[in-house]
Amino acid sequence: MSNAVQVLHTVKEVRDWHAAQRLANKTIGFVPTMGALHSGHLNLVQQASAECGSVIVSIFVNPAQFAPHEDLDQYPRTLDSDLARLTEFAQTTADQAFAVFAPSVSEMYPRGITTHRDQQKGTFVEVLGLSEMLEGGTRPHFFRGVATVVSKLFHITMPDKAFFGQKDVQQCCVLRAMVRDLHFPIELCIGATVRDPEDGLALSSRNAYLTGEQRRRAPAFYRGLCLAKEKFDSGVLDRDELIGTVIKEAATQDLEIEYISLSDPDTLEEVDR
Repeated sequence: MSNAVQVLHTVKEVRDWHAAQRLANKTIGFVPTMGALHSGHLNLVQQASAECGSVIVSIFVNPAQFAPHEDLDQYPRTLDSDLARLTEFAQTTADQAFAVFAPSVSEMYPRGITTHRDQQKGTFVEVLGLSEMLEGGTRPHFFRGVATVVSKLFHITMPDKAFFGQKDVQQCCVLRAMVRDLHFPIELCIGATVRDPEDGLALSSRNAYLTGEQRRRAPAFYRGLCLAKEKFDSGVLDRDELIGTVIKEAATQDLEIEYISLSDPDTLEEVDR
């Protein structure tokens, strides 16, 4: 039996779908995305399909995690091709319910939303102590926007399991803390980073922004990580040597590094060894 993908646009439609899945005694897996789907997203959908009786994927470009100077307007929006990819995948599975939640901005933010944080009105979620570090240092708005929209999506979809990619490792740390602190009855499942098989660049929707020359240079950072891992596996524990290995390899392609960290995987606090 081939499966169709139900496309839902309102909270009520999602809750009606959810009630039908519960009535059929199906577990629900949730994969939140901003669309422009690639193999990394589909890997998470596949994981959700393997572990749950029903799968719902959200496609929503969340304004709250963009600053005024960032790429909200330019972010790729490819809903038709995204739905085609998900439909193709759904048709390869057994009798399983698939849905896509593609809400409007007004559905997600009934009071409106602006990228100017000081002008925003309404309810927001912050995970203090983890959101200010690393990427949060250069994008202080970002994890507040992520935590807010994910908490909304959790309340709307009410899944048993939610699937995220390890590529966004700080996001995973922030969301683990949010789930624990707010007592969400949801299991977070973290899928491995999916990389280009040729050169190891992590798959990302924003890779579409790269020029051919930038795309050629970008994998140098991953090569640096691999070299540092080789040293670590051979017994090198010194922070400066491991970080220096990454910086040295990135410099071969004149890559600019916003931040680089050697930190505890739970607290994100910097470690010396």
